[in-house]
Amino acid sequence: MAIFRLNHAVLYVRDVAASVAFYRDVLGFGYTETGDAIPGAAFLRAPGSSNDHDLGLFQIGSQAGPSGAGRTTVGLYHLAWEVDTLGDLEDLAGALSEHDALVGASDHGTTKSLYGKDPDGLEFEIVWIIPADLLTDDDRNKTGISRLNLPAEITKYGREARSGVGISRVG
Repeated sequence: MAIFRLNHAVLYVRDVAASVAFYRDVLGFGYTETGDAIPGAAFLRAPGSSNDHDLGLFQIGSQAGPSGAGRTTVGLYHLAWEVDTLGDLEDLAGALSEHDALVGASDHGTTKSLYGKDPDGLEFEIVWIIPADLLTDDDRNKTGISRLNLPAEITKYGREARSGVGISRVG
């Protein structure tokens, strides 16, 4: 199989302007000019990305019902975006909380995750991955999911610890 990464995601939303504001103001995505040619659409780029766009948004209107994915229909549960540092994860936890969009924080052993919902209730994950040279057997062998204690993780690794070095990105 030749696939090596997800290039972009596209979401159907009720109000594209409200969704752009959320992804821009809360998560730091930038608006790209490619969305101007398609009415009711917007294309956003993640901070630091050189991709044409990482997220597309297509407006379908206020009459759209909530997603039933995982409750009454099949569908996508969430997308996960990786942050650069543990400090970025902490900053985003604050931004999500400030906008009442933080719905969970989990410790998966090798990954530390926040879960949020956008204005349409679509869930996403923001993840920081323990760098390979800092992984312990306890991290690798952890079973189950526990509540994330972000201050303890920052004390352990530091705010500037870079995510996924040697795992999700080249060291």
